[in-house]
Amino acid sequence: MVFTLIAGLVFTRLGFWQLSRLAERQRLNAAAQSLRTLPAIALDLIGSEEIDLTNRRVRLAGRYDRSREIVLRDYALGGVPGVRIVTPLRSVFGDTATLILRGFVPAPDAMTPTTDSLEEPGELQVEGVALPLPDTTGGDPIERNGRTTWRRLDLKALRFRIPYPIRETYVVAAADSSGMGGPGRLGFPRRVEPPALDEGQHLSYAIQWFAFAVTAVAVGGIVGRRKD
Repeated sequence: MVFTLIAGLVFTRLGFWQLSRLAERQRLNAAAQSLRTLPAIALDLIGSEEIDLTNRRVRLAGRYDRSREIVLRDYALGGVPGVRIVTPLRSVFGDTATLILRGFVPAPDAMTPTTDSLEEPGELQVEGVALPLPDTTGGDPIERNGRTTWRRLDLKALRFRIPYPIRETYVVAAADSSGMGGPGRLGFPRRVEPPALDEGQHLSYAIQWFAFAVTAVAVGGIVGRRKD
């Protein structure tokens, strides 16, 4: 009985710990959502290290370098398999480029899209939400039919492959940033939303720990009655 009581207390403590993590996640999500609604920052007019750009709307001008385009494989939109296209935008104000997540393109195998019609030529004004570029372990690039596809973006690996400086943030392009992929348009890339600000599994974990606590106390009570 003592053992099950201690176990019940530990499980209860873990349940409240998960609830505290949920509250913290909700607080961070609310702050991030608030940042996404602020007016756009003119990214070309500030230094890359002067401000934390995470979840900020930004605006920048430049030309796409499609020779260094990045294809992210294994995505779907509305049940249709495809890829996401990320293209460096060469700034008109300096040599540092910014990776732009331009959107979704259908591909039957979720790896090899037709990209000839994805031109957004000329000097463009792009607006969207800035997010940090992950610095993981290579992004799992795969060579197939002369094309490289990536499982995810990776700052270190991309800096090795792109011959000019790139920012540590990328931008999820908004639907109206250059007239492509907006409401009612059939063109691709189809713009996508920034990653959802979800609350994770903390609530379900908390419920599980509380259930374990109730079970432990119930088992202790049953054992105690039998010994009596």
